[in-house]
Amino acid sequence: MERYYPVVRVFGVLLCCFALAMLVPLIFSWWQHDGAESAYDEAFLLTFGTGTSLWWSARKETHELKVRDGFLMVVLVWSVLPVFAGMPLMFQLGVSFTDAYFEAMSGLTTTGSTVLANLDTLPPSINLWRGMLVWLGGMGLIVLAVAILPLLGIGGRQMFKAETPGPMKDSQLTPRMTQTAKGLWGVYAVVTVLCILSLHLAGMSWFDAVMHSFSTMGLGGFSSHDASFGFWNSPAIEAVVIVFMLLAGMNFATMFLALYGRSFQPYLRDPEARWFLGVTLGSVFGIAIYLWAMGTYPNFLTALRHAAFNVVSIATTTGFASVDYNLWPAFAPLWMLFLSSFATSAGSTGGGIKMIRAIILYKQVYRELMRSMHPHVVWPVRIGGDPVPQNILFAVLAFAFVYMCSIATLTLLMSFSGLEIVTAFSAVVASINNTGPGLNQVGPATTYEVLTDFQTWVCSFAMLLGRLEIFTLLVVLTPAFWRR
Repeated sequence: MERYYPVVRVFGVLLCCFALAMLVPLIFSWWQHDGAESAYDEAFLLTFGTGTSLWWSARKETHELKVRDGFLMVVLVWSVLPVFAGMPLMFQLGVSFTDAYFEAMSGLTTTGSTVLANLDTLPPSINLWRGMLVWLGGMGLIVLAVAILPLLGIGGRQMFKAETPGPMKDSQLTPRMTQTAKGLWGVYAVVTVLCILSLHLAGMSWFDAVMHSFSTMGLGGFSSHDASFGFWNSPAIEAVVIVFMLLAGMNFATMFLALYGRSFQPYLRDPEARWFLGVTLGSVFGIAIYLWAMGTYPNFLTALRHAAFNVVSIATTTGFASVDYNLWPAFAPLWMLFLSSFATSAGSTGGGIKMIRAIILYKQVYRELMRSMHPHVVWPVRIGGDPVPQNILFAVLAFAFVYMCSIATLTLLMSFSGLEIVTAFSAVVASINNTGPGLNQVGPATTYEVLTDFQTWVCSFAMLLGRLEIFTLLVVLTPAFWRR
């Protein structure tokens, strides 16, 4: 048991930090007199008390986290933190533990699925807390934590590599990991403030601007209104959110380097950015033309407006909606769900397999086609002009295989439990891609409240699996991980 003391100590500190975050909605609740104060009092005391106890039990442990500890730490944070994050919902709204865990997991994994109805009448502090969960989960509590862990005598590089997707695993943006974390969070915070100001200028109240900016930058899709962005029916507000969703869908490391160097060159050198914008914006125009041709909207501009907002929202795995796109001809929502599987960049707050892996898979397939016609040709897979190492190719192929197997297995589980196939498949895809709304019974005009407890837990597991990009979680679940 002693070998896990470094993990216990750090996890205790993270719980204490998370408890301090609860003071924000608590103070807001006192100010608004919305009646939710006691819920945060109890949740804060339980969370801070648990964190303090864990830290105290392992306070003398000063060893550095090992690679194995980093994986365990990441899985612990993302699987256990929703227990504490859901407490205000249980205490204030009286929802079951299953539903509270699902809602908190949805927020922290930036999925945006909800089991709650009548959002417009919830205490404002509850909606603020839901938005904060998305914002904190967006860049990852662990990236924030590596900025303070050196002060405790424990480095965070292993944790950062285990939690962060794609190319960021093997590169540092600054010489020290703490500077990297601070730089990423600095960019994230600054762009969030710009989003708040822009939404307020476009017509939102300050509260709605803050809450929806948290959801936008975290690409989480939580809203304080049942109608989501259909509540405002404002082209100006929708345009602002489209811009910031696109920004959040691209690599924050690239944004950091562009701001640090005061140049757009990092974006021009980023192979994902061109593909992300090209595929997403191309899909916007394609679906707009399709909806117009099918007579869904009377003119092209109306079709373009609704296609732009909803396609970008789902492609970036945000999950906002301005209309019930579940009522569109079937091809459009299915294509949008497909986009959510790969469109966002690695290092963004989006979900799915990420664009960089999709590019590598496409180029690998093309190489195999060329080798079928010319068996002796040397045709390396290149990204940004550099050949991709074989071990990266094998890792991406393995990831794609496990990703598809996960979707198939979880869909069969949902279907076995009695859910009709379209709802089952779309709920799993939307959960594992951290997208939010699916189709049919879990479409944008409904909630996940229709699911049974078993189905809700399957979706919660899918959200966790997707947020940790599958392998991080599977590594911890293998027997070999626990052997000395």
